[in-house]
Amino acid sequence: MRILLTATASYAPPRGGATRSNLVWLDHLARAGHACRIVCGASGPSAELRHHESIQVLAADEPARRVQLLRQQIKEFEPDWVLVSSEDLAHGLLREAHHCAPGRVVYLAHTPQFFPFGPASWNPDRHAADLVAQSAGIVAIGRHMADYIERELRRTAAVIHPPIYGKGPFSRLGRFDRGLIVMLNPCAVKGISIFLDAARRLPAHEFGVVFGWGTTAEDRHDLLSLSNMRILPNARDIEDILRRTRVLLMPSIWHEGFGLIVMEAMLRGIPVVASDSGGLKEAKRATGYVIPVQTIERYQPAFDEHAMPKPVMPANDVAPWVAAIEELLGDRAAYERESAASRAAAVEFVAGLDAAEMERYLTALPPASAARSTPEPATIESLSPEKRALLLQRLRARRPVH
Repeated sequence: MRILLTATASYAPPRGGATRSNLVWLDHLARAGHACRIVCGASGPSAELRHHESIQVLAADEPARRVQLLRQQIKEFEPDWVLVSSEDLAHGLLREAHHCAPGRVVYLAHTPQFFPFGPASWNPDRHAADLVAQSAGIVAIGRHMADYIERELRRTAAVIHPPIYGKGPFSRLGRFDRGLIVMLNPCAVKGISIFLDAARRLPAHEFGVVFGWGTTAEDRHDLLSLSNMRILPNARDIEDILRRTRVLLMPSIWHEGFGLIVMEAMLRGIPVVASDSGGLKEAKRATGYVIPVQTIERYQPAFDEHAMPKPVMPANDVAPWVAAIEELLGDRAAYERESAASRAAAVEFVAGLDAAEMERYLTALPPASAARSTPEPATIESLSPEKRALLLQRLRARRPVH
């Protein structure tokens, strides 16, 4: 097969669970002898791309150029399947894929905020939602996400969890008597308000954070103002962070697709205190310390420094989080019981993952000739700058004279 993956995110290096997951799938496909290419966002300075050497990556920073690259690659590469990752907030890649490769589009549903449908969507779009529904296949990374898609789109999604965790054996890193209470990517949607309140109420305990894609200058200021807060450097290997982690906090208040870091911590016997938002409860695998929260229901018509919409923050009580931390760090038996249960549940889950599942899924899909859909009209994003300028000129010329 020839597989073309597209997303607006940078794949050099992969940032976030969606890009890491997609690369794991493509790596397996490439190692199995399938030809794979990626059309994506441009990488940052000194970025290092980790992927199978046969995978060609074509990156563009400008959205219109990225859409043109996708169109060009569909024409030249003639992929059997175009995998459109949900990291496509304007839905331009989705539209172009359906226009140029009708019947050959598979939607990879990672992040509900980026879907063109559903209550969590930042940019709902009826036409784009119809295109997702018309795709040859939809892949969800967990059962919760698949149920969400079926409820909102009336379309069944295949559940294929990306095997990003490695083969093991996994180090036992949970330690009752040392380490930090850690949060990754502290920001509004991930529940930094809960984390900060917990750190203020527990000054005798040391907390730690790893800044991420959502962390703003204001977040940094608030975190650095606390004497019991430690700033951990980003690391290529997640174990470098988890080795310093005593308890992982995941107080997310937006709709989570799954919660990959939850599973990574549990694999190593680190207790996780998580909210019940989205797929986090599924990721916890019936272990303890899942705390109900009030989730974000709407966003302001304003954006932060990362061009993310600012949420209207719901009120949440920090008391259950403080109680959970105090119980885990004040009772060795409770800590070790949760550590053992977390590790056992995570090891069992990861043992059931199969890197070949995506390959089998794509192979079993009806070929494009049997699933051909009506081509969509060309999108504005697919036009060259010159053609867009000409179109604008013609539209202006057609305006009635008053």
